[in-house]
Amino acid sequence: MKKRAVSMILAAAMVCGMMAANVSCVSAKGSDEGKVINIYSWNDEFRQRLEAIYPEVESTSKDGTVTKLKDGTEIHWIVNPNQDGVYQQKLDEALLNQADASADDKVDMFLSETDYVFKYTDKDADVAMPLTDLGIDPDKDLADQYDFTKTTASDADGVQRGATWQCCPGVLVYRRDIAKDVFGTDDPKEVGEKMKDWDTAKESAAQLKEKGYYTFASYADTFRLYGNSIENPWVESGDSVIKVDSKIMDWVKDSKEWLDAGYLNKTVKGQWNDDWNKAMSSGSKVFAFLFPAWGIDFTLKPNWDGAEGDWAVTNPPQEYNWGGSYIQAATGTDNPEHVKDIILAMTGNQDNLLKISKEYSDFTNTKSGMKDAATNADFASDFLGGQNPFEYFAPVAENIKIAPLSAYDQGCVELIQNAFSDYFQGKVDFDKAKANFETAIQERYPEITEIQWPE
Repeated sequence: MKKRAVSMILAAAMVCGMMAANVSCVSAKGSDEGKVINIYSWNDEFRQRLEAIYPEVESTSKDGTVTKLKDGTEIHWIVNPNQDGVYQQKLDEALLNQADASADDKVDMFLSETDYVFKYTDKDADVAMPLTDLGIDPDKDLADQYDFTKTTASDADGVQRGATWQCCPGVLVYRRDIAKDVFGTDDPKEVGEKMKDWDTAKESAAQLKEKGYYTFASYADTFRLYGNSIENPWVESGDSVIKVDSKIMDWVKDSKEWLDAGYLNKTVKGQWNDDWNKAMSSGSKVFAFLFPAWGIDFTLKPNWDGAEGDWAVTNPPQEYNWGGSYIQAATGTDNPEHVKDIILAMTGNQDNLLKISKEYSDFTNTKSGMKDAATNADFASDFLGGQNPFEYFAPVAENIKIAPLSAYDQGCVELIQNAFSDYFQGKVDFDKAKANFETAIQERYPEITEIQWPE
């Protein structure tokens, strides 16, 4: 019998009552639409961007929980934190009750991240509507989106069930003062040559060490580059076996080598902790971080206590994507026309996307728009000393090939890093780290029957 994490959570309770959900999609926006649009998210990022570009917005309550549209419809923002899986738990509970919920309580739209979007695009779960059922033609209406974002938002049959305003190509963000001290220049092109591939980056890491600097803060900083290049999904569709890709084990091997060589700071254990945040301060000896646009804006800037212009961006040693928030229409929504209008406004309108890029520094999901932005001085960043980061984001985005997805991605990515973090820190040996990963996986996903390691 097919076993899927999402099916266990959602599908059983949603079989009944959903078949009629798409009938209302033919109605015109207005009298047949509900009066409340419930949108589930984990922060106010989507709300802020919608308010900035959506012409139908009239006002938002002071506490940010209700946005009133000009036609009298209210958007109710249901926000729960991402930490410890709270957001997904609350969303899943609401989706389980979708068929029996009253009109004003139904989930109309929800957001998901790249790490777990596949859980919600799964066609058997049927919790996210195909965009075509909303009257959106992805080939026409979303033709300017980056192809890999469309793939990410599609089910196993290639049916697109969501869309994003973001594209999250990653770059290398480096300290200009450290670059000058070690390499004699802070020019992005010249620094980029020092980090153009992993072999060259290792040579540069040795130079940085000689001067007392770390190349990156943590072994976790490089994980996304390796993880984005896996050849097969962690779990094949319909299977119950986790297959650890050889690229993941390359990350383990290379991280241990870099850590032992002193190219990484041994005191920084992973990411999203106080030591990692402090590694972004002016007193730190860390040369660079690997970030997409949101990482610079949401993570680096708040932790930097120096002057603007002390950081710059250049090409990474390997192209990668990190993140992305996907907007999905909930099966059973009573506001299909409003939902359609919002998705098109947020993800299919180039003018809106360029406005988001200017106001929030997001690298947005418009191929032609971002190509133009890469040569447009209007997109220069004060934080980066007037540098236009889109010059480096754009070529990375054009070459991204998204790793094959599965419903188990978030858990596998988190647990493999946790298990081998103990190995990097000398708490356990290599074989024990593997065993700990297997134990952690089977605790989180009891339906998994086997973990296979590359030879």
